[in-house]
Amino acid sequence: MFTGIVEELGTVVSRDGPRLRIAARSVLEDITMGASIAVNGVCLTVVGWDEHEGWWEADVVEESYARTALGELQPGHRVNLERPLRLSDRLGGHLVQGHVDGVGTIVTPAPDLRIECPPALLRYVVEKGSITIDGISLTVVVPTDSGFSVAVIPHTMEVTTLGQKGPGDLVNLEVDVTAKYVERLLSWKDA
Repeated sequence: MFTGIVEELGTVVSRDGPRLRIAARSVLEDITMGASIAVNGVCLTVVGWDEHEGWWEADVVEESYARTALGELQPGHRVNLERPLRLSDRLGGHLVQGHVDGVGTIVTPAPDLRIECPPALLRYVVEKGSITIDGISLTVVVPTDSGFSVAVIPHTMEVTTLGQKGPGDLVNLEVDVTAKYVERLLSWKDA
């Protein structure tokens, strides 16, 4: 589980088939083989690293490249990084799984960010509800017929990739998992 509070901006070093290498410093502090790190909201597994040179690697399966905006990443692209929540940590954002539900498209850039999203996700988007955009926990301002808007404060624009993205850019979206569980429970049919 993650919080949607980005710890560090990393930089894509290389993408060689499934292997993705990312330059970073903070997320390497207590890194271990098999640890999870969210990259633009996608939970990836650490398979290699070099603390002195400042990079770590993950293998990304084709399914993840196809279902997320990670397939757009090229060397030099900046990415939002977050290590998983520890039980003793504060929950500054909301509970985020790192399991992307869909890819949205930026219509209007931050600070008054407007996103167009897949119709299947719209039922989970509510005014003042939580949404994760590229791994960033944000609050929906207004849901629309084709997406939603969020207000992005200057600090968030500065310490995440949202300040660098513009119209047409793709973003990973994760809706609040609680809404999905409630929907499933309400639709459950007794066997």
